[in-house]
Amino acid sequence: MKVSWRTLSTVLLEDEVLDKAFARAKKAADRVDDSDRIFRVRKQMPRMVQTAADIIATEFTDLVNAWPSLDQSPLFDVAMIDACVGCDDYRKHLATLQWAGKQVQRIASQNAKKIIRTGRTELMHDARREAYGRISSIMRQVGPSLTWLSETREVLKRLPKIDQVLPCIVVCGAPNVGKSAFISALSTGKMEVNHYPFTTKQIHVGHFMHRRLQYQLVDTPGLLDRPMDKRNDIEMQAIAALEHVGSLVLFLVDESESCGTPFEEQMNLLKEVETLLPETELMLVSSKADLLDPLPELWDQVREAEADWRANGSEGEPHLPLLQDHKGRTCLSATEEVGLDAMRLEIVRQVKAARSNDPMELPEGWYRSDQ
Repeated sequence: MKVSWRTLSTVLLEDEVLDKAFARAKKAADRVDDSDRIFRVRKQMPRMVQTAADIIATEFTDLVNAWPSLDQSPLFDVAMIDACVGCDDYRKHLATLQWAGKQVQRIASQNAKKIIRTGRTELMHDARREAYGRISSIMRQVGPSLTWLSETREVLKRLPKIDQVLPCIVVCGAPNVGKSAFISALSTGKMEVNHYPFTTKQIHVGHFMHRRLQYQLVDTPGLLDRPMDKRNDIEMQAIAALEHVGSLVLFLVDESESCGTPFEEQMNLLKEVETLLPETELMLVSSKADLLDPLPELWDQVREAEADWRANGSEGEPHLPLLQDHKGRTCLSATEEVGLDAMRLEIVRQVKAARSNDPMELPEGWYRSDQ
């Protein structure tokens, strides 16, 4: 099911729903034409009550149907909803609207019978007013749910847009190790930035294309860059959500320690990330290779190989030499753009190896006949 949080329509609040329902009810009554006053009122009052109930019930039914069902949503979206607003509250408030829609219809049916059974116009008006009062009472009960849904809509509109079908690479590491710079340099388009609803940090989503398949790069500042004991429950839930989309984890380290975090602490964080995302393949990458002294041994060779590949149209998946530091760790420089193309191709290979099947490949034997 494709989640469309960003296109959810505005949620009308209690007074707005009532105003809409009663205004439509009055128009419906005005369309009644009967020269006999008693018969005219007998037609008008039930129509007003039923029209008001229909408008409210339809409003609530359409709203509930427009909001994605958690039972049919991807696990990542469900986990993010649970982290941001709570799945239990999500279900409860939508169920409240379903209940309210049925109640106003029941009230309309009961009071319409009262109107039809009497021949006195004052009793008809009393039954209509009674129905309006009972409907208003129901609306007061669902008012908090409408307010909650209206506020939640604004929260969910800011959720990161991640396609669970496409490969997703989670980029993590200590603060200022170069995660955002790496994603910006590797992305072919403008990087998308979304605020986490539960933190002042931001999530960065970049993309690059390879052989018509889009690869997503997700930076998670504030989530995977802090020790376990400094994370709150909501952040832990968001980390759990990333387990459902991550095809590969790239853990960036800064050996120069210019990021402000000692290298030993960065490695301790690496161990925690391995514990948090045990089912996801992890690749250790050293960033800011241009700050190493001396520069990596293959610096010039990698730069030339990548330049030649780009000059030839970036075709195919050649095994470009990976830049390595003096300890044999894969490294790169986002600022100098050395090692990026080799890393891009390595990501493609790692993702293919981690995925159970390649969506761009036809199944084996597809060309064979049944004979």
